Amino acid sequence: MWTLRPLPFDDLAGWAADDHAAALRAFSRHADRPAGEAYRHGRLGIPPESLEPLFAEAAQDAARKDPRGFFESHFDCHALTGSNGERGFVTAFYEPEIAASRRRTDRFRVPFHRRPDDLVTLRDDNRPTGWDKDMRFARRMPDGVLMPYPDRKAINAGFLEGRGLEIAYVEHAADAFFAHVQGAARLRLDDGTSLRVTFDGKTGHPFTAIGKLLVQRGEIAADAVSMTTIRAWLSAHPDDAQALMEENRSYIFFRETPVGDAADGPVAAAKVPLTAERSLAVDRLLYSFGTPVFVSADSVNGKTWSKLMIAQETGSAMIGPARGDLFMGSGDAAGERASAVRSAADFTVLMPKSVQIDREKAVAP
Repeated sequence: MWTLRPLPFDDLAGWAADDHAAALRAFSRHADRPAGEAYRHGRLGIPPESLEPLFAEAAQDAARKDPRGFFESHFDCHALTGSNGERGFVTAFYEPEIAASRRRTDRFRVPFHRRPDDLVTLRDDNRPTGWDKDMRFARRMPDGVLMPYPDRKAINAGFLEGRGLEIAYVEHAADAFFAHVQGAARLRLDDGTSLRVTFDGKTGHPFTAIGKLLVQRGEIAADAVSMTTIRAWLSAHPDDAQALMEENRSYIFFRETPVGDAADGPVAAAKVPLTAERSLAVDRLLYSFGTPVFVSADSVNGKTWSKLMIAQETGSAMIGPARGDLFMGSGDAAGERASAVRSAADFTVLMPKSVQIDREKAVAP
C-alpha cells in the first residue's frame, strides 16, 4: 500500500536546482490540446477540472517569468511512501527515427498498419463474459460476436494483407518491432518528406518483453540487456529473430500525423506533444493527465535524476502509483539513453491547492 504524505517544497531534495521553466512549458501544452479532449479522473484524487485553470495560467507571461513560483503557489507536495519501505521504479522510452517508404519496394518490405475497422475497444459494458479485465481490444466478427484479434504471428503471416491498411514500409523487422514497443516512430520517407506514426490500438494480447526472454534463456546477461544488445542478438540470429519477436503476441496499430515542430515528441495519450526529459508515462487509472510529478531516480545514464515531470502518456507496463516511464526524445541517441534506464526512484505528486485530501491519503497498491 502507498500513502500520499505532505512534504514542504523546501524538503524536496533537488527541487531548487531543477529547470522549472522546462517543466512549465510541458505543463502549459495542455492548454492547447484539441477542443473537447477531456481527461479521466485518476484514483489518486486529482480532479481534471482542478488542473484546467492552471494549464491556462501556465501559458501566461507572469508564470513564464517565475516558473518555480507558479508551481509553489498553486500546488502542494505529497510524497508517495510505501508501507513496507518499498520504492518506485522508472524506465524510459523514446521515439525511433526510421527510413521508410510509402510504397513497398525490394528494400522496404515491413509494413506499419493503420487500425482495422473490425478492431473494437473493450469496456466493462461490452467485454465478453470470462474475458480478462485487462483485455482492451477484440475483433468484431461479421455476426457481431467478439473474438480475440489475431496476434503478431498471424499478422506477420499475412492476416491483414489486401485490406489497404499499410501506412508505410520500413527495411528491417527489428525497426518495426521496436517502434511497436515504443508506440510511435518518426519516418524519414524516401521522397524526402517525413511523417509520424502514433499508437491507435493493438491486438489486445499481453505484452511480452523479449529482452527478459533472452535473459531467462541465458542469451544475454541480466546486467547487459538493452536495446543495443537485443538488436545485436536479433542481427546475429536471423533464423531465430522472427520467432522470438513473435513471442510478443501484442501487435500495435498506428495512425499517421504530421511531424510539425521537429523538436517536439509525438502526440501521445494526453493529446499533447511529448517533451524530452519532461513527459512521464504513468498508470492512467491512477493519474489524471497533466499532473506534475517530481521524480528522483538513483541512476539515469549514470547520474541521479531529479526533475519535475508531467503525466502525459501511459503504457501497459505502467501499473501502480510509483511506476513511471521517462520520455527521452527522438532518434538513435535518445534510444540508446532510454534503453539503459532501470532505476529505483521516489515520486512526489504535486496536487493543486484547491484539492482537499486526507492528511495521509492511502493509495491503491
